[in-house]
Amino acid sequence: MSPNRLIRRVLLVCCALFCPAAPLHAKQVAARTNGSAQSGVYLVFPFENAGASPRLDWLGEGLEELTIQALSAGGQQVYSHAGRNAEMERNGLPFSAKLSRASMLRVAQDLDADFVVFGSFTSDGKTLTIDSRILRTDPLVLFPSVRETGSLDSVMDMQSKVIWRLLSETDKTYRPTLAEFSKSQRSLRLDAFEHYIRGLLANEDEPRLRELREASRLEPSWPDPYFALAETYFTRNDCATALSFLAHVPPAHDRYVEALFSTGVCRLQMNQPERAEEVFTSLQTALNSAGKSESQAGAPSGADVPEILNNLAVARARQGKISAAQADLRRAADLDPDEDDYSFNLGLLAMHAGDFAAAAAAFREASERKPDNPEDRALLVQSLEKAGKLADADQERESAKEALGPNALQSVRVDTKPDAGFRLARIRTELDTTALRLETAASGGATNSAAVSASVDTSASHIRRGRQELAAGHLDSAENEFRGVLRTERANAAAHRGLAEVNHRRGKLDDAVIELQASLAARDSAQVRTMLARIYLEQKKTDLARTEVRRALQLAPNYPEAKQLLEHLQSSKPNGGAQ
Repeated sequence: MSPNRLIRRVLLVCCALFCPAAPLHAKQVAARTNGSAQSGVYLVFPFENAGASPRLDWLGEGLEELTIQALSAGGQQVYSHAGRNAEMERNGLPFSAKLSRASMLRVAQDLDADFVVFGSFTSDGKTLTIDSRILRTDPLVLFPSVRETGSLDSVMDMQSKVIWRLLSETDKTYRPTLAEFSKSQRSLRLDAFEHYIRGLLANEDEPRLRELREASRLEPSWPDPYFALAETYFTRNDCATALSFLAHVPPAHDRYVEALFSTGVCRLQMNQPERAEEVFTSLQTALNSAGKSESQAGAPSGADVPEILNNLAVARARQGKISAAQADLRRAADLDPDEDDYSFNLGLLAMHAGDFAAAAAAFREASERKPDNPEDRALLVQSLEKAGKLADADQERESAKEALGPNALQSVRVDTKPDAGFRLARIRTELDTTALRLETAASGGATNSAAVSASVDTSASHIRRGRQELAAGHLDSAENEFRGVLRTERANAAAHRGLAEVNHRRGKLDDAVIELQASLAARDSAQVRTMLARIYLEQKKTDLARTEVRRALQLAPNYPEAKQLLEHLQSSKPNGGAQ
């Protein structure tokens, strides 16, 4: 999904604010002032090769992955490698760049992480020295470094000990012994782990597949290489092969939700709607069970994930279950007002039923959500024509030419015959589960010590809770959380961005612009500038939108959403909309 969307891996972490500023309890004050590193969300960066042979460069990402796995297995909430990469891309930072602590802190703040883990390693070819430390983001605390030296072959045991020492030495109440912590870690062959990391780092499919297959051969009971293989084949649209590897990911694995979601997508792409419905229904049920205890207390339910609802609707629609499909799509559209796919699919359902007035209303909503999408505009024009509203159709056609260029609609070829409609349905192929991991843990899916992080009143924890409420459609609760942060931190960029999303969903576009500008004044961001550009488009201020998206690409030249938006804006006419 797009970077804005809430949900990029599973049961690990990342996206999770308050009402009038309440006084902190004594224990909460103590938790903030003693710099406890036990509770909260962790962000891990690759370790720097500070003197080892370039042959060991792979170990930088390897130590990052071992740290993520060790923290997760030890009961902590931690961002995935993919989640960090996505944020670095939005910040215009190369994935393998050597980052300053200030750059790490900025990425952590954008991700609302509580702690940063970073380090370095050196080796003479036989022995290895690992040096690591934790940086707390709120309040800002840099903890002392932890160092371990041993044989190169013992890197996994060494890193496990490093992480245990980081946790225990920065939090004197941390209870697990080294033996207990080590017992929770998976034992792996070093050569299998090296092949796995080299596979993840490969830029081309063939070497990637070769390395991952070797890792799975050496460690046949280890699910991670199978999942990575499945991802590669899934990206190549080879669903039959992808399914064979997805079957190796067990329910207890932290990427099982992703595997299940991809399985459902493959079933849809293989035109097996009954089996797809089974998959997405079981996924909904599992997430709902994980969040049930907290949702009864008013917290968001994990089942209401727009990507899942959309795909479930497509599966049902293909079986003729139109009423259920419409209900799923309406809920998805309510949860994610920035996405046009759900309204688009509702329009297809209405067109299939011959209700062209309803179809036009849905396609109009889709085009308002994504003014730069020519397919939304083309189907809006066609549905208006079929509804007999020729003057309105001509007006929309001229508006599209002005916004997207004279030939934008001509390039869209759409078969709107009833039997073709559902082949046009948009399937969501990505699940943003980094946020879902955090939401699941915060809503009762985690029973370990990390779950208490919600009780520690840091800005990051409040913002995460605000985003959870936003994802569940609880706008008042989300607004209270974000405003609570701004009462104590008036220049908090993430809180202003959150308020902008609340205002956007309420249709208060001018207020949303003000909040996004306040966010940018506090901290520049390609993601926020792209959000601002989209709102300017909704306000028909094309020149302002173009300016913002260009600024976004100056910050992050490879940010996909900004690049895509600029492509559409390049062909539109200047409208003199700057104010």
